Amino acid sequence: MKSFKIALCQNMPDFDLQVSVLHAIELIQKAAENGAKLISLPEMFYSPYVLNSFSRIQHKEEYYLSLLKDAACKNKVFLCSGSMAVQRDNQLYNMSHLIGPDGTIIGEYCKCHLFDANIGGKSYRESSVFSAGDNICVVKTELGTIGIMICYDIRFPEFARLYSLSGVEILLVPSVFNQKTGDAHWHTLMKTRAIENQFFVMGISQARNSDSPYQAYGHSLAADPWGDILCEAKEGEEIIYCDLDPDALLISKEKLPLIAHRRKDIYNLSNLKKTGVD
Repeated sequence: MKSFKIALCQNMPDFDLQVSVLHAIELIQKAAENGAKLISLPEMFYSPYVLNSFSRIQHKEEYYLSLLKDAACKNKVFLCSGSMAVQRDNQLYNMSHLIGPDGTIIGEYCKCHLFDANIGGKSYRESSVFSAGDNICVVKTELGTIGIMICYDIRFPEFARLYSLSGVEILLVPSVFNQKTGDAHWHTLMKTRAIENQFFVMGISQARNSDSPYQAYGHSLAADPWGDILCEAKEGEEIIYCDLDPDALLISKEKLPLIAHRRKDIYNLSNLKKTGVD
């Protein structure tokens, strides 16, 4: 990994998809002009997070993706699309793309853990719209080794550890936590995954839209391997930047060699001794 500037674009999607995509491209250009070499959009960057709308709006993703590829190429940056609703083999996926500075797709990821939950008296069933992915995304680049997961995935420590063991140095987490779960868990989860896996974690959220029935939490942030927050947005639309220093990875591992101290010999239920408590 080398030192570079990253930009997290906390955009506020419009209900008009074309407007949202063109505005996102404006933000990408602005971030590149400010020196960012890696830029990320949030989950479903082109639409407010309304579950029952995604199957209806899914129809022009290849076109939108072509615009993002052109933006990455024009600005000579690595670009994470956040995510879009993409149909593959008659299944709809919440899919993220990593695009290289030459405009080619160098990584794809489909959200593996779908948010089926009851929060604050409201029921959310992503599985009623999306199919779950079944693989991680790890891409070696000139900037460093980049991994992608999406929103609810961050709640599963085993999943994040797969990325760590695969050599990831920068984990991108495009998200749309809602206000309730965001206020309770957003900072804790991002910082914890960074600390326990000793890599950088980037949580990229949509901005809060008062006209949307689903209120995004905002607060996009970057956490370093020690758990320090390097930059953080508020609730509204903004681009936040920070410089990533590879020495932070080395220092955290020298201080706390967590991976070397793992007890793989006992990390299996069948290997644990019974305590006598039934």
